[in-house]
Amino acid sequence: MPDAAVEDAADIVIRPVAVAELPTLLALYRHLNVEDPVLELQLAESRLAEILAHPGMTILAAFDGDKVVSSVTLIVIPNLTRGGAPYALIENVVTHADYRRRGFAGAVIRRAFASAWERNCYKVMLLTGSKNPATLRFYANCGFTQDKTGFQVRRPT
Repeated sequence: MPDAAVEDAADIVIRPVAVAELPTLLALYRHLNVEDPVLELQLAESRLAEILAHPGMTILAAFDGDKVVSSVTLIVIPNLTRGGAPYALIENVVTHADYRRRGFAGAVIRRAFASAWERNCYKVMLLTGSKNPATLRFYANCGFTQDKTGFQVRRPT
């Protein structure tokens, strides 16, 4: 295990990211989809500004000092059903390779749940493309149930 300053999730700070943390967040995202093209800094700054200004959208992150080591994107969506209770989506769940299997992602997901419940969401959803049994078990251990069928369509190239 690499020499990381934080030993386990009990020692971390979890909070929303700020504009100044964009470089460390982008470095973390390289651990999510390594084949993704590197965003030009100007585009990344613009996208982060959009995210931070978007009502109901938050990037929650675990920090080891100034370094983002795990994060999720939480989107709270207003709703006209369920008595007007909103629902939430979690996307872009990632932990830096040097910090995995120590509880960071679970702690960030639990913080996302707490934020969703504070906003009166009636459910939190997550989709994963992973078929890895360990990944699926991780999400189940976080409290997710695999009781719905998800579909997606991607923009044609």
